[in-house]
Amino acid sequence: MTVMQAIEARRSIRKYTQQPVTDEELLAVLEAGRLAPSARNAQTWQFTAVRDKALLEKLLDDCNGQKMLAEAPAALVVWSHGERIMGCGQSAATVDCSIALSFMLLRATELGLGSCWLGLFDADAVKRTLALPEDAIVVAVSPLGHPAEQPDPRPRKEPSEVFDLR
Repeated sequence: MTVMQAIEARRSIRKYTQQPVTDEELLAVLEAGRLAPSARNAQTWQFTAVRDKALLEKLLDDCNGQKMLAEAPAALVVWSHGERIMGCGQSAATVDCSIALSFMLLRATELGLGSCWLGLFDADAVKRTLALPEDAIVVAVSPLGHPAEQPDPRPRKEPSEVFDLR
């Protein structure tokens, strides 16, 4: 599978089988995040992979009861040590962790795994549940597992609506 094929194949998966994510699969996904670029190559991110069912159930409460989180055999929590605002005014933690998770989700797609970048969670509650350090900034949470659904692609705007060629 090429990168473009992974981009085209990736879907937000909300239903998972109970087939476990193997150590090999999980490490391959995490490695993709480790290899992602970061501002000033600081690599302040951390990737917490959760497979413990009791912990996934606790995270369910932190993520507004989104059942897919506890139904998936694993979850990824991407966070950063501390905050730094880049010269452009953007949060390095948010940008760096988002790039890393994007790489991980594409690798997961290549491996036949599904994911869903959650946009609704209580970052402080996730931090407490996982006993993360005080300086931790939780940026993203995603279930991870073998898809039990094959959603159709979501509509995309036409290139003329988003491309600005000068």
